[in-house]
Amino acid sequence: MTETRKAGARVQALLAFLTVLAPQGAAPPRHPVPVKYPEGITHGFLTLHTLSGEHLADGDLFQTARGDQVTARMELRFKDGSLEEETTVFSQRGHFALLRYRMVQKGPAFPSPSEIDVDVPKGSVTARVVEKGKESVSTEHLDMPPDVSNGLVVIAIKNLAPGGRAALSMVAAAPKPRLIGLDIAPAGSEPYRLGGIARKAVKYVVKVDLKGVEGVVAPIVGKQPPDTSIWITEGEAPTFAKMEGPFYVGGPLWRLELTAPTWGP
Repeated sequence: MTETRKAGARVQALLAFLTVLAPQGAAPPRHPVPVKYPEGITHGFLTLHTLSGEHLADGDLFQTARGDQVTARMELRFKDGSLEEETTVFSQRGHFALLRYRMVQKGPAFPSPSEIDVDVPKGSVTARVVEKGKESVSTEHLDMPPDVSNGLVVIAIKNLAPGGRAALSMVAAAPKPRLIGLDIAPAGSEPYRLGGIARKAVKYVVKVDLKGVEGVVAPIVGKQPPDTSIWITEGEAPTFAKMEGPFYVGGPLWRLELTAPTWGP
């Protein structure tokens, strides 16, 4: 694999932050997810651990809405000084539509520090990647369909009907911008407890379709990306509970969860 392809593979992992291997079965046609639960103001507290329980980072999810346009920003600050920041701007007029997406990963937790910018109205994708101390910057044009879903996977899942599936598109930026597919399906429910109250969350998995919407295998990774799992609480107000998966190509599986503040100095 050339250095360009290696850098490209890592960039693709950033844009495929919430991608996974799903159950067998034909996926529905790709189209935007209709708005069932409109997004509004939110401030969630997040924590990141290894699957063995080692604490890695803490952070926030901030979300604001003006009219039918929503801005969501997730920030994770690592104990080693690393930073991950994801900003997603989207509209929710009838269906969820991505407008702009930005992902920043920097610091020792990430082998290749990167900044990715996707501007859907302009059809522009810009990638800045540091590989072995050398920074490369590229900007390409890409015509994007209305179902492009970078940064919107969790929101899309929350708005599915019980037992529902979805198929969406995603921008991958390696070795040049192109569209690949995401096939989303539920994989049963799992119990959890809130104090003494027993509840359930639905587990979803998403498969990366490397053939994408063009029917040609994307030259971005040497093999199918490893699994990521996403849990959404059941009930009248579905919400994100946790996810497990890699945060970059070749990286370990990490667990991102909601948490609560601790009080005191």
